[in-house]
Amino acid sequence: MKREFLSLVSIFLSMFVAGIAAARPASAPPLSVYGRLPGFERAALSPSGERVAIIGVLDTKRLLIVVDKDAKMIFSTPLDDMKIRSLNWGGNDRILIYKSDTVSLGAGFSTDKTELASVFVIPLDGSKAWSIFQGKDDISGGVRQFFGVNERDGKWYGYFSGITLDRDTGGERFLKSTNPVPYEVDLQTQAVRKIGLRAGDGIFRSWIIGAGGTVAASLDYQSKSGDWQLRGSAAAKINSGNTKLGGIDLVGLGNAAGTIIYSQTDDEDGETRWFEQPLAGGSAKEILADTYVERPFFDDRSRQLIGYSIVGDTPSYRFFDARRQKIMDATQRAFPGLAVNLVDGNESFDRLLVQTEGGDDPQSWWLVDIKTGAAAPIGQSYAVQSAQVATTRLVHYVAADGKKIAGVLTLPPGTIAKSLPVVVFPHGGPAARDTVGFDWWAQAFSAQGYAVLQPNFRGSTGYGAEFRRAGYGEWGRKMQTDISDGLAYLAKEGIVDPSRACIMGASYGGYAALAGVTLQQGIYRCAVSVAGIGDVAKMARTDQAQSGHDPTLRRALAQEIGSGRDLAAISPIRFADKVTVPVMLIHGKDDTVVRYEQSRDMAGALRRAGKAVEFVTLDGEDHYLSRGDTRLAMLEAAVRFIRTHNPPGAASGQAAGSATAAAGAR
Repeated sequence: MKREFLSLVSIFLSMFVAGIAAARPASAPPLSVYGRLPGFERAALSPSGERVAIIGVLDTKRLLIVVDKDAKMIFSTPLDDMKIRSLNWGGNDRILIYKSDTVSLGAGFSTDKTELASVFVIPLDGSKAWSIFQGKDDISGGVRQFFGVNERDGKWYGYFSGITLDRDTGGERFLKSTNPVPYEVDLQTQAVRKIGLRAGDGIFRSWIIGAGGTVAASLDYQSKSGDWQLRGSAAAKINSGNTKLGGIDLVGLGNAAGTIIYSQTDDEDGETRWFEQPLAGGSAKEILADTYVERPFFDDRSRQLIGYSIVGDTPSYRFFDARRQKIMDATQRAFPGLAVNLVDGNESFDRLLVQTEGGDDPQSWWLVDIKTGAAAPIGQSYAVQSAQVATTRLVHYVAADGKKIAGVLTLPPGTIAKSLPVVVFPHGGPAARDTVGFDWWAQAFSAQGYAVLQPNFRGSTGYGAEFRRAGYGEWGRKMQTDISDGLAYLAKEGIVDPSRACIMGASYGGYAALAGVTLQQGIYRCAVSVAGIGDVAKMARTDQAQSGHDPTLRRALAQEIGSGRDLAAISPIRFADKVTVPVMLIHGKDDTVVRYEQSRDMAGALRRAGKAVEFVTLDGEDHYLSRGDTRLAMLEAAVRFIRTHNPPGAASGQAAGSATAAAGAR
């Protein structure tokens, strides 16, 4: 396959690509390039492959745009600051936008606010957009789950679940249960059809929707006991078991006809295994043993599993059909040295939408045409020239107890990797990982002259169950020293100056940043926590209260982070008096994952202890930094703070640590 440009590109696409990659000096781009939402944010390919839906910024306006196979724009509509979670097609002539909003709740709920989702259907024929369950007074709370779309008899249907109200004897509606009910929605007429039943109290139910628009299988999980039951389309039990930690989930229809796939995580060894279960009953068999699946791919019509991507440092793909595998292999070969992320494909799998990153690529988007053997560029995520992209590579080091750790190192463009100032940037989760690619936070700081280390400390995903479980009970302990051991390694290699190190992170990474200057001392000269956890005990109490004191969550939290006095011992707020360096706290007011009061309370504790602290509130922002203006405000504040307390130029003489301190502070 050759990678080449289409000869006919519309004025719109020329503006989209040229505006992003416009020539400019190789000096650092403005922070707005990284901080605002990407110029090319999302894209999806229609089932026919003839149209591409794009969410991006054109002339400062955030738009949904649809272009045809000749790159001609056929539709556009403004999106403003809508918090979009996914972009999908509902056939070839309508778009589905899945979005969420933070809403306040009244009395009687276990939390004061939550994130509610809704799905908008946007017809391309000019008719009025509408939302799923619009005008359905018996269905409340927006869309709870989205199960995808399917075509039947020339019409397209979407599958969603929602909270269904009951009626009393007088016909008045009332909320009996927040357990959802699955529905089929006609995407042409808006007609709604119930296709499943609501679970009873204390039971969490999930569904697999078959090609005919009926429930192929359902899974019931009893949180109190840990018992689960798998039922077929006729509601007959076909399998059952027990998992106290809730590690049971439906994946989808199997590759073999008449089967479904479910995943189960073992309570003891932490391994997640996939099982193929005949819908007619009988024994389930394990499939894809020793394979860590990152994302399954399903056929648009049959809804059966056709392939999957594998967790790794770079993306890899396996398809059951030899033709699809050949196509994917050829697509990856067309971009040597780059990570190729398969975003979407048409029904016949001869037109693919891919995103590339790595090397000097600021996340490029391509439309791959298998028939012509050409890959057409349709945009870049960030307005950064190749020469301005910081280089990234994997580094490997050994923690103090012998555990092998990998991390991503990002180095400033055009600099010698010697005695650089460094920002240590642990990821959130902590069940997540960083990979080599274009990370906008890491790139923004590297553009300022900093090396950036993103360590995949124990407890990270992608390195096997044993490595994941090695993080249990190690918040603020070995998970924390894995991070500083990475700094010590880079210092020993001469790449960074350990006296010029700051630590910054978000969510769990924000916790790690705070732990790095409370539970540890003498390593970092400043810390920035974005939506971080200062009081682990309070976090656990809040999470349990918001879940309605769910027993499974209580057991899982106890296993992963501990309970009681153990949580106080790893809470940075209890050690505010130990801080010797400036701290910045940044938090969105609408965060429903890590509550705003975590940073508010931490700021208060630091001030009472007489410590230097800045607290930045992001009004209207959630946990995920979903809005461009507040995302940029976060980045500008963090860069200003770190530049002030850890200048990227020559060392100021204020040594906050050393390679010895980084290795030994445990």
